[in-house]
Amino acid sequence: MHTVVVGTSGTTAEDVIAVARGNARVELSAEALEALGRAREIVDALAAKPEPVYGVSTGFGALASRHISPELRAQLQRNIVRSHAAGMGPRVEREVVRALMFLRLKTVASGHTGVRPSVAQTMADLLNAGITPVVHEYGSLGCSGDLAPLSHCALALMGEGDAEGPDGTVRPAGELLAEHGIEPVELREKEGLALLNGTDGMLGMLVMALADLRTLYTSADITAALTLEALLGTEKVLAPELHAIRPHPGQGASAANMAAVLKGSGLTGHFQEESAPRVQDAYSVRCAPQVAGAGRDTMAHAALVASRELAAAVDNPVVLPDGRVESNGNFHGAPVAYVLDFLAIAAADLGSIAERRTDRLLDKNRSHGLPPFLADDAGVDSGLMIAQYTQAALVSEMKRLAVPASADSIPSSAMQEDHVSMGWSAARKLRTAIDNLTRIIAIELYAATRAIELRHGLTPAPASQAAIAAARAAGVQGPGPDRFLAPDLAAADAFVRAGALVTAVEPVTGPLA
Repeated sequence: MHTVVVGTSGTTAEDVIAVARGNARVELSAEALEALGRAREIVDALAAKPEPVYGVSTGFGALASRHISPELRAQLQRNIVRSHAAGMGPRVEREVVRALMFLRLKTVASGHTGVRPSVAQTMADLLNAGITPVVHEYGSLGCSGDLAPLSHCALALMGEGDAEGPDGTVRPAGELLAEHGIEPVELREKEGLALLNGTDGMLGMLVMALADLRTLYTSADITAALTLEALLGTEKVLAPELHAIRPHPGQGASAANMAAVLKGSGLTGHFQEESAPRVQDAYSVRCAPQVAGAGRDTMAHAALVASRELAAAVDNPVVLPDGRVESNGNFHGAPVAYVLDFLAIAAADLGSIAERRTDRLLDKNRSHGLPPFLADDAGVDSGLMIAQYTQAALVSEMKRLAVPASADSIPSSAMQEDHVSMGWSAARKLRTAIDNLTRIIAIELYAATRAIELRHGLTPAPASQAAIAAARAAGVQGPGPDRFLAPDLAAADAFVRAGALVTAVEPVTGPLA
């Protein structure tokens, strides 16, 4: 099994995916263990002093003015975890919780939190045992860390609360720890706070969103090319010299993808052969690289933000190399929240343009000779009429999900925490948007492949033929009389979601961006 080694200098997006989705094992490097020990010595020395130090010998948030006596400090750390484990609502997905736990371990291993090496090792042990704490949808404002989600994870480290075992069954965390020979953690000064104070949940969801969106944007370039073929459009607008004079990298990449898919097509360039010749294709076809490209450039910016956050140690207070323990505001989720919202906007627009292309395929007045709704016997058959309704409903929801969460702020903690990022909420709605976008692209694929097969006597591009053959082999059926449509659409969804559309085309086109 693949092993991810956690050091002091952060981690990579690939490692997050490997742990969250691939169940990779986690090990702490010797360097990390040494850094953890050094930082803990500093915290222990401060704890022994009579002067109060925030997070070490004081209360938290609005209660930070109270100096806590040594005999109450272990109770203080337990209490912050128990009281902050106040999430409600549906369970958060396993992959999100694993990403959250791993990223918290990444910060702990930096040596800037003052957590004992034994606590960090227990965090790794839980991941390696496949024990996943039950985390709920609501409880984070994206500031002072993803507090409730991280608290539910810390609670499991203490052997309390509920967790999902490797068999998928939810049971008391204490039972699961005992079965795997893991000793519950008894928290000491600063450790409870250090386990809660990070942007780990929203960052984990950002990393996974970027991985999913990269596949979806390539898939959308392919379906846009298929639709252009089905509409007998022109590939001339994809010429690299046109995109070179407006040098947005994402636009050039999308245009190159579409051109690669369309190479050798016998369907493109038929403008003048129709009874109503066109000068230009509609915007939803002609401007596909510009819209998808802008989304690609948005992803590049989001990936830059993610890379910086993956290299960060987010806690409050932090232990600095010179021995100081300083309060700070690095837990504020604004940098991550903004790009999560930006991605939701880009995804909504990509879904919107894909839906417009699908609608054009179904309208006999704009489809250049295709049957109404791509039906077998229009009137007797409704064809894909309601598939487009479903797509439109998904697009409509995506537009609502594109409303920025980070534009909101609700003060908390008796006005001590008076400006928050809502980054966790931004991440949660982006996950829904990505699910919807997958379905929208799947419906365009379903319509475009059917339309191409209805262009009798014309030969599609070799890459298009490969896409159609793979889709049909995966249970995405072709033209014919009306049938129960939901299973076909589910098959198309699974095909796109697995990245199989890209996999089917690349042997013909070469690697796509």
